[in-house]
Amino acid sequence: MIFRQLYDAASSTYTYLLGDRASGEALLIDPVYEQVPRDLALLEELGLRLVATLDTHVHADHVTGAWRLSQRCGSRIALAAVAGAQGVQRALKHMDIVTFGSRHVAVRATPGHTNGCLTFVLDDQSMAFTGDCLLIRGCGRTDFQQGSPRHLFASVRGQILTLPDDCLLYPGHDYRGITVTTVAEERRYNPRLGGDVDVGDFTGYMDNLHLPHPKQMAVAVPANLRCGQPDGAAPPMDNPDWAPLTLRFSGVWEIEPMALLELGDRVQIVDVREQAEFIDQLGHLQGAKLVPLSQLTERVDEFERNRPLVVVCRSGVRSAQASVLLTKAGFTQVANLAGGMLRWRGEALPVDSAAE
Repeated sequence: MIFRQLYDAASSTYTYLLGDRASGEALLIDPVYEQVPRDLALLEELGLRLVATLDTHVHADHVTGAWRLSQRCGSRIALAAVAGAQGVQRALKHMDIVTFGSRHVAVRATPGHTNGCLTFVLDDQSMAFTGDCLLIRGCGRTDFQQGSPRHLFASVRGQILTLPDDCLLYPGHDYRGITVTTVAEERRYNPRLGGDVDVGDFTGYMDNLHLPHPKQMAVAVPANLRCGQPDGAAPPMDNPDWAPLTLRFSGVWEIEPMALLELGDRVQIVDVREQAEFIDQLGHLQGAKLVPLSQLTERVDEFERNRPLVVVCRSGVRSAQASVLLTKAGFTQVANLAGGMLRWRGEALPVDSAAE
């Protein structure tokens, strides 16, 4: 099985990719709307086909990427039936099974943080994805979205902490950078739900947290009740419109050599190799401006900010780093030439050999 834990820094949300290597089918648990391009890039690079997105609950701190992924991949949108969201293509109930290839996750209803919280347990019970129901040494709040301390206590004790001791528990969030825990650890060390804590202790604790509501709640909850579909607005484009580009999982946009050739002088070309390389046997692209990578950040004012910019090097490695630096410098239309000059020459495309 292929497993990846992904992270959205803005909301401290973990997204989980589960893939069946033999069939190429995959699930995404708790995708984030703004991170859909990242998730698509990873699926493509791993050769996986997304068959479903699963949300552990109707989130209050970020908008789900379920609808956006469904539009791109044809993946089914799965969410708890009791959530009553629009656009759900599979309404999940306790003990349902969601398959991907020869593998599956079992659905466990774990209400308490919200009334529609679900925990997803891998078929061999080696992993469980608990959303905001059970966090690492903590738990989700219970003071809105039909939350209930008593229900949450029963959910965690009855549906999660009864899993095998060595079952890995993956939460929906962590605000300290901790990525995983186990059933045995939480049963022993969770200060809210572990040890000798009873339902009275837990209810008294949760009823007196007095936390402010999440900043994105007014936006996120209505959007998530539509499974992330925008309300009367066009969805953002996954790809820039100035050229056919591919987003790599590293976050760098790439352009193929033939696509760059067809753009002609509509783009700026910046070669970040050294002077000697610029005029060596590989040559350089027609119209390219030589700015070695070591000088790039000092010379960004030499480029037009309202005109697309393609970065080139020998193999595409240095130019990928240059793309990152230019993006950080505020350039919004930047792409890396895939494979660099080696790929360009390998496709027998025209070059200049004289120094500019």
